[in-house]
Amino acid sequence: MAKTPPTPPAHVADAKHLPLPGAGSAGVMMDYVIYNDRTKTLWVPAGNTAAVDVVDVATDKITQITGFATKEIERRGQKRQVGPSSASLGEPGTVYVGNRGDSSVCAFDEKTFAKGVCGTLDSMPDGVTYVAKTKEVWVTTPRDKSIRILDAATLAQKARLAFDGEPESYAVDNQRGRFYTNLEDKDVTLSIDLASHKTVATWPAGCGEDGPHGLRLVEPDGQLVIACSAALRTMDVMKGKVIGNVAIGDGVDDLDIDRATRTVYAAGSDAGTLAIATLGKDGSLTLVAQPATAQGARNGAVTEQGKFYVAHGKDGELIIVKH
Repeated sequence: MAKTPPTPPAHVADAKHLPLPGAGSAGVMMDYVIYNDRTKTLWVPAGNTAAVDVVDVATDKITQITGFATKEIERRGQKRQVGPSSASLGEPGTVYVGNRGDSSVCAFDEKTFAKGVCGTLDSMPDGVTYVAKTKEVWVTTPRDKSIRILDAATLAQKARLAFDGEPESYAVDNQRGRFYTNLEDKDVTLSIDLASHKTVATWPAGCGEDGPHGLRLVEPDGQLVIACSAALRTMDVMKGKVIGNVAIGDGVDDLDIDRATRTVYAAGSDAGTLAIATLGKDGSLTLVAQPATAQGARNGAVTEQGKFYVAHGKDGELIIVKH
């Protein structure tokens, strides 16, 4: 896979840095960041600070939900403090938050931020997402190569799905009754039936040794955009075929899509850039801009009108790019 993408035309209206509260020498550990279009807020699980930072995107004012459990873990020879790391929109009024600090998933009121029901897993949660079709919360737990299925109302575990690799990221297809995830260590993307829980298709992602990372679905068209470390790929979920590909800056983990404009955003932490690409109706991907962000900046979420928040954990901030 090409590591050096073509240089696209640059077009960025403005960019600014938004410091997050509680950042110390270790910065702020962030993973999954989501935009709540119902309340016009960005939900930023800020792991090592024991908080979720909720950003009003009109003013960039931050309100903290505090009191989350944290714990110290060792990974790849380094110790770090983990806590809340993922969030997902539920039915109107509810946001679910996954916490690596105590392996919990809890429901929160999206306006008052009051904590509701919680469930605790026997493995650390990674991605958390609500499935409207089945009224469930699906949680990827890659450390024991599984996905947990929780009842959305009680957050009690209903099922555990085992795999021969580590599930990474997710996309829910309520229209076709499917759940998509990557096995990062196997370089494949899975299609799982929501009702039977059976893996109905295994597609080569073609990302190479780093494997596939983030996923986003354009549901009406059946187009699944997959983030490789230095490329974006479009998968046709009805044919299981890659129909789009574009090289971008290296170090991508998660991505996001503005479905109204069919614009894809993917921040490369190694390259220190934000790739902005258009998704054609035929699934093709075209790189249109690649503004600089910062080394280590990755993931994030897009709001309305092309405003993208990039998580820059090292410096404990969000970098806001408007395209």
